[in-house]
Order: sequence, then structure tokens, then C-alpha cells
Amino acid sequence: MSALGGQVPEDVAPVVEIYTDGACRGNPGPGGWAAVLSLRGYEKELSGAESLTTNNRMELKAVIAALQALKRPADARLYTDSQYVRRGILEWLPRWKARAWRTADNKAVKNRDLWELLDAEAAKHRIEWHWVRGHSGVPGNERCDALANAAIDAMLAVDSRASEGDAGVNGTDATDRSGY
Repeated sequence: MSALGGQVPEDVAPVVEIYTDGACRGNPGPGGWAAVLSLRGYEKELSGAESLTTNNRMELKAVIAALQALKRPADARLYTDSQYVRRGILEWLPRWKARAWRTADNKAVKNRDLWELLDAEAAKHRIEWHWVRGHSGVPGNERCDALANAAIDAMLAVDSRASEGDAGVNGTDATDRSGY
């Protein structure tokens, strides 16, 4: 069965639907990321947070985490509300690599570490990259936004308890809420 409930012909690989989002409170500031992967009626939710980051880094981390969660090469439709991610992977990345990771202005590419990771992960899959307008009612995007913000809230709550003397973990929290 497909993610939509219909039968999948044997010669057609199922397509993983992926929604991603990043969030940041201040830029830089505390940030979170999230991804929702759907295949054949199953969903997997991923999220995490960092205490000091940028929105662009969280957008990239969401996509990287989603692709790393795929256990084998896959066909995917990836939806992001970040033109930075979509245009970066489709338009800018090949030029940055050709210019030894320099921009058209001959400046170092920001977030190169994450762009290199994304490039390596994306190369394992066949991905259709789609842009969706953020905060426009697209259910997958809205879910990711809520998960990313919940990850920030959870991290800040732990940080708050830790600063009051309770034991806690500071930093990245990757959470698998898939239930399977």
C-alpha cells in the first residue's frame, strides 16, 4: 500500500514524503528543528534543539536529520519553507563547490559544515525539492513548526532546571516520536 492507501505496483518504488522546518528565537538564539517522514501510512517525527544557533542552521539540520533517518536509498518528496535550503541545494551548491566553497562575492560559504553533510546525504537519494509557504496552513509544515518549537521549549526547560541546580542535559536533543 502507498502512503495514500492505494496499491503500489511492484515496479514503482514508494515515495517518502518529508516535511522539515527550523525555528529560532532570536537569530542567533535558541533554535529547534523538526522533520516528519511519511511512508505507506506510517509516520516518523524527529526533532532537536540547540542553545545558540541560527534559523538557517536549524533549517539545514532538519533536512539532514530527515535524510539520515532513511535506512536505504529512497525516492522522496521533500517540502521545506526555506528558500535558503531549496535554492541552496538546487542552485547555489554546485557553484559553491566549483569555486572551492566561495560565494560569488568570494566570501566563505556560511554553514559549509552543514552544506557538506546535506550534499552527502542528498546524493544517496532521489529527491524532489518543494518549497511551501511557512505558516500558511500546510499540515506537514505546521506540524514541523510545532515540533521544532516544542524542542526549543523542552531544551529551555531543561536549561532552566539545570541552572537552578537540578540535573539536566544542555545542547542537542534528537527525539524520535515515531512510536515504532
